[in-house]
Amino acid sequence: MARRKNARRPRWFVVTVLLILGYFGTMIVSQGIYLFHVRAEQRAASERLTAAQAENDRLQAEKTHLGELPYIEKLAREELGMTGEGELPYAPGKRGNGN
Repeated sequence: MARRKNARRPRWFVVTVLLILGYFGTMIVSQGIYLFHVRAEQRAASERLTAAQAENDRLQAEKTHLGELPYIEKLAREELGMTGEGELPYAPGKRGNGN
C-alpha cells in the first residue's frame, strides 16, 4: 500500500499543475484578445479624432472668411441664388420653349 500512495501523489500533482497552467494559459489568451480589441477601438477613435480636427480646421477657415464681403457675396450668389444690381438670374438646366 505504501507504493500505491506514492504513485498517486505525482499523478495528482501533475494534474494540479496542468490545471493551473491551463487556467493561466486561458487568462493570457483572453487578455491578448482584450488588448487586440482595445487597440482596434483606439485606432478607430484616432481616425475619428483626425476627421474631427480636419472638419474643425475647415470650419475655422470658413469662420474667418465670413467677415469678408467678397465671400459673403459669393455665398449669397451660389447658395441663395441672389443677384447683384442690374444682373439677371441664371437657372442652369432650364431651357425656353422658343415661343
